[in-house]
Amino acid sequence: MLTQIHIKNFAIIDNLDLDFSTAFTVLTGETGAGKSIIVDALGLALGDRADSHVVRKGASRAEITITFDISGLGAAQRWLKERDMDTDNECMMRRVVTAEGRSRGYINGSSVPMQMLRGLGELLVDIHGQHEHQSLQKREVQRQLLDDFAGLTETTDRVNKIYDQWRALQTDLDGLKQTSTDRQERIELLQFQIGELEALGLEKKEARQLEEEHQRLVHAEKLLTAAMETISLLHENDNSAIVNALGRQLNQLVKLRDIDPAITPSCEILENALIQLDEATSELRQYTNQLEVDPQRIDWVEQRLSAIHTLSRKHRVDPGKLHALRSDLEAELITLSSTDKQLADIRDTLQRLKTTFFHAAEDLSIKRKEAASRLTKKIQRIIHQLGMPGGRFEIAFIPVEAGKLAPHGLEHIEFLVSANPGHPPAPLNKVASGGELSRISLAIQVVAANRGQIPTFVFDEIDSGVGGRTAETIGRQLRALGQTHQVLCVTHLAQVAALGHHHFTVTKQSRRNTTTIGIATLDGSARSDEIARMLGGVEITKQTRAHAKEMLARGQSLATQTAGQL
Repeated sequence: MLTQIHIKNFAIIDNLDLDFSTAFTVLTGETGAGKSIIVDALGLALGDRADSHVVRKGASRAEITITFDISGLGAAQRWLKERDMDTDNECMMRRVVTAEGRSRGYINGSSVPMQMLRGLGELLVDIHGQHEHQSLQKREVQRQLLDDFAGLTETTDRVNKIYDQWRALQTDLDGLKQTSTDRQERIELLQFQIGELEALGLEKKEARQLEEEHQRLVHAEKLLTAAMETISLLHENDNSAIVNALGRQLNQLVKLRDIDPAITPSCEILENALIQLDEATSELRQYTNQLEVDPQRIDWVEQRLSAIHTLSRKHRVDPGKLHALRSDLEAELITLSSTDKQLADIRDTLQRLKTTFFHAAEDLSIKRKEAASRLTKKIQRIIHQLGMPGGRFEIAFIPVEAGKLAPHGLEHIEFLVSANPGHPPAPLNKVASGGELSRISLAIQVVAANRGQIPTFVFDEIDSGVGGRTAETIGRQLRALGQTHQVLCVTHLAQVAALGHHHFTVTKQSRRNTTTIGIATLDGSARSDEIARMLGGVEITKQTRAHAKEMLARGQSLATQTAGQL
């Protein structure tokens, strides 16, 4: 729910902090006091359009910050988590508009485009009035509301799951069809390329081994000379050979061990050195026996490497990856060669899924129509009680194109209303009066309240043009909605204000040639005085105050009745 709003330099508000509670809260005040400005600020923080005119005169920028408690709001939590912006159970949305008309939005401190502000806002708040957050005007929201009312979550999930499976397979089929268009040319190219690689007959790791051999062959004379010189130095010169000289010196040291045993470790190290030098000499002799200068072998290796590098450049791969490339090309050739069977298998599966989808979707349609009849009667009854006795409410089922699959079934759902007798029902967004639209929205939300997913509703001047009994009915419906949701309502009617769980009053204040807004929480006698002002106008009499107290007491009594009992 909405827990706080901070407004700075917006319209005639210089600095305002307001904390909100659960249930039903009313905002009242003199005409022109600025009650709706608070709703406008809320809408701006939720992504409404803005320009420089919203910035308070003399200020460089306007800033609105709203904070929500989203514990238990799974949809909002998932939305934030998917975008790495989740911060436990609190969400903060912020909007800044400069005097030059530039605008920036933030969610939990991260800068975001307006589209994201609106997307998250639609999960948290529904504003009813002359605003952009009337999500109820969207067909998908209307469909969801009907499905929630009917308890069709499992049925709609099943239809949607079948559709997703069908759509994924259809995408695969489209891809295979496209592949099939140029399939023969691709098959011929693959066969040619595989033939080239087969002719080359490249073994795994052969390219690296040939590179190493080429290095040996090219530098064979240098390698042979160095090896022979090392052998001679170590062993073959009797007078100066390192092994012989070291052996003689070791013999002398060994004879001295009896004199001083401390020399023993050095003798052992030298003995090991002689053994290793002998082994090195043996290895080098074996190496020289195998090493030969072979111009013909060099020519063959170079030709082989040239063929390998030619194909690697042609396929734009490393020479060491040519062997794996052949396996990849062969796998692709097998896939293309089996395309006809794949196409047939996919078409069979698609047909089965389509049949399953239509059976499930038809079942969904039957349940929707039955629920629509019940929902229509309940909503229309409340519309009549809200000052529109000739109002009509209908739910239209607009068929999806014949034979076509849609993710949510066989039809689009659209709510149709007529506020006045003689006017045919039209879509909600075609209702001319903002007040009428708000009352119709209230009727819908009250009926669907127990299953509604949006936690906070804001109604701005919902009671415009009504009074008396109808005003009281509106207040009772709003209070009933406040039992399950957070409800904020800007009102000028005492009958509505008297039924609020919480009460704020908005006043316009002037000082030093500037005008700003003040807001206060009302209870007790202060609330009675405000109700009396709303009843009596300029002059407030004892009778007016008594009437106000009576209305508050009666309002608390009436509030115990649920909307279903009206």
